[in-house]
Amino acid sequence: MNDVAVLGAGMHPWGKWGRSFVEYGTAAARAALADAGIGWQDVRSVVGADTVRGGYPGYVAGATFARALGWQGARVTSVYAACASGAQAIDTARAQILAGMAEVVLVVGADSAPKGFFAPAGGDRPDDPDWLRFRLLGATNPAYFGLYARRRMALHGDTTDDFAQVKVKNAAAGALNPYARYRTAVSARQVASSPVVADPLRLLDICATSDGGAALVLSSMAYARRHGAGVPVRIRAVSTVTPTYPRTVLDLPDIATDSAVAVDPPALGFGESIARAAYEEAGLGPDDLSLAEVYDLSTALELQWYEDLGLCGPGEGAKLLREGATALGGRIPVNASGGLASFGEAVPAQAVAQVCELTWQLRGTAGERQVAGARAGMTANQGLFGHGSAVVAVR
Repeated sequence: MNDVAVLGAGMHPWGKWGRSFVEYGTAAARAALADAGIGWQDVRSVVGADTVRGGYPGYVAGATFARALGWQGARVTSVYAACASGAQAIDTARAQILAGMAEVVLVVGADSAPKGFFAPAGGDRPDDPDWLRFRLLGATNPAYFGLYARRRMALHGDTTDDFAQVKVKNAAAGALNPYARYRTAVSARQVASSPVVADPLRLLDICATSDGGAALVLSSMAYARRHGAGVPVRIRAVSTVTPTYPRTVLDLPDIATDSAVAVDPPALGFGESIARAAYEEAGLGPDDLSLAEVYDLSTALELQWYEDLGLCGPGEGAKLLREGATALGGRIPVNASGGLASFGEAVPAQAVAQVCELTWQLRGTAGERQVAGARAGMTANQGLFGHGSAVVAVR
């Protein structure tokens, strides 16, 4: 197994603090170092997940965080993969460790998000499908969240109450998480009475944009043993796969392109491909998981992840939810952290934060939201332009 150890995990609480992303990332990094029981001087590499909204420092996040912590000669790497940036940063750190380039690597992601829904940053980019979606279709992110929701309703019979129950479940978990932005339970009635944003989705069906930071200290297994880490949480697999032809337009849900109508669709959807690659590398399957952290940009999208991860069959996501299987205390809790429903998006930090949650759960230190007997967990999300993102951690 190509395992690497998770020595430390740290976060800066999510919110709308109005300060630099550097402050959030530095706080998370120091918390992760303290959790690992090592000093900043022991770190030999820093991998930063980039933010395009932080100006030049955001584009060179590895060096930005190394400078903020105090130059000490460590190598630096900066990674951008949209919402998958954190997972790519973890994968880069893992590769450096397995290649013998560094025994201890610090991974940091942080963001200071603008108010309102995300819009493309960096001016006109006519070769960018995200920019084209906004400019030509006027489709903000919630617009295509709504399209996904309508598709599930048409194909699988999902209802708006099913979507609302996802929010109810995640808000209940988030109320127990000190790092979450929203720490108040909500009812299905409150979801149903919130304003419509993109029919059929309402305000409480859609995640906010947030400030926040997360960090991990990863090491070789040999270093972890020398450090006296006992049996640490281990990263067993990272999936960063790309889509399979003819999927060429990922920003909108299964809208036909010339290639899509001329060629049979791939055997696996993109989310399924992300999960399959992670399972194959880890040597595990859905039945081995104790919990999962998935990318709930909207309530409907969480249901799709249930199916993509193989937690249930196609079209059975709502059924799994209704059975209580994905709630705390259920057979396979999903988003025990509270998910993006409780945190909001801090783009380069969220995939790192997902692994922080797995780490605390697998250690048995997640407090009131602890999943009993947790032994293996998986994260999943995806980034713009075909960036896959899944991490499998075990104890």
